[in-house]
Amino acid sequence: MLEAVKVALDPTPRQERLLESHAGAARFAYNNGLAHVKDMLERGDKPEWSYYGLRRWWNQAKNTLAMDKTTGEPWWPRNSKESYNSGLESLADALKNFSKSRKGRRKGRRMGFPRFKSKDKAVPGFAYTTGSFGLIDCDPHALRLPRIGRVHCMEDVSRRVDGAKVLRMSVSKRGGRWQASLTVERADLPIPSPPKGGSVGIDLGVKELAALSDGTVIHNPHALKSNLRRLKKAQRSLSRKRKGSNRRRKARAQVARLYARVANLRSDALNKTTAMLAHTYADISIEDLNVAGMVGNHGLARSIQDAAFAEFRRLLTYKTARAGARLHVIDRWYPSSKTCSNCGTVKAKLPLSERVYHCEECGLVIDRDVNAAINIQVAGSAPETLNARGGSGRQTRLECGTMRHPAKREPSGGESRVRLGAGLGNEAMQMTSL
Repeated sequence: MLEAVKVALDPTPRQERLLESHAGAARFAYNNGLAHVKDMLERGDKPEWSYYGLRRWWNQAKNTLAMDKTTGEPWWPRNSKESYNSGLESLADALKNFSKSRKGRRKGRRMGFPRFKSKDKAVPGFAYTTGSFGLIDCDPHALRLPRIGRVHCMEDVSRRVDGAKVLRMSVSKRGGRWQASLTVERADLPIPSPPKGGSVGIDLGVKELAALSDGTVIHNPHALKSNLRRLKKAQRSLSRKRKGSNRRRKARAQVARLYARVANLRSDALNKTTAMLAHTYADISIEDLNVAGMVGNHGLARSIQDAAFAEFRRLLTYKTARAGARLHVIDRWYPSSKTCSNCGTVKAKLPLSERVYHCEECGLVIDRDVNAAINIQVAGSAPETLNARGGSGRQTRLECGTMRHPAKREPSGGESRVRLGAGLGNEAMQMTSL
């Protein structure tokens, strides 16, 4: 099992200059490798743009490319060879993604041809994969970085790693702070027994982050919205600074710190919430939301992305597997908000402005999000049905007195999920009686 451990570094001013130098070396190798590939393509030759092909080219050309103009000697030995290799590795991955995307063998958005990295815009970073890097014996608050030395950390790294094998260490600077991400390999642990908290349904929202079927409401920190005013002010100040000046550099650093604060607030709320859910409930049900389609609503796009629904599900997926809980993903076409959790009546329309669910059949009055969470909980605990999409599990009496039975519609292909239609079975309805 592979796991990532991220820690904040506390380098000295001298070490900061060395870290910047190593990041510049990775960027130098990346840009020169890209220039070599483009030159080969323009001449009509077939370049070898795999990682090992780029490394062979770099070993042959590094004494000429990294030449000090004043002394005439190569300057590349001042930095660790791993910094140059990490830049070539990033270039090889970018070229491979471009090739696969062009041939239709890569999922996701279409990838363009790699572009050169700018010192002002690129994120400084490099990686170690070989050599004596990583933890230091009898020094739990430090990491060993070749050619840089012992770098102090802001927390106990040995406790986080806990004896696992460190395979890779990536060092980067984000928001004005250097951080190291350790890729560690752990032995596969036996699946623990699930928590004793029972089952729960989760309905994600914009105003509140999540509503649980037991009535708990988890507050949304609105990380971007709460800092938007300061971000606008900082970005206006940045736009007025002359390019290349020290004041523009300081203003850009201020904007980066604000964006890092937004990301940290959002990550903190999501990690704490998903960890609490995974260690409290044995069965967790959640909807398969079409986030890419939801952001098409330009009035709610910023709020939807600020809530980070996809990241919430990603964190919940691996944390439930680690804690032994079971995660049930409900089909996105299941009308959880329009269905009454008491009698099963499905409304034809339910606008977003209507935050309280009123059932005309049984008279139930309940919060809209809690009602949806109860339906999601039942859908996750009910067995898979044949009326997978659009059908109703209940018989409906028409005005003429006859009974209408739902038509069976088989589920489409794709990943295995719990699929329910607009209604629920009798046994499932008994579980939601209040």
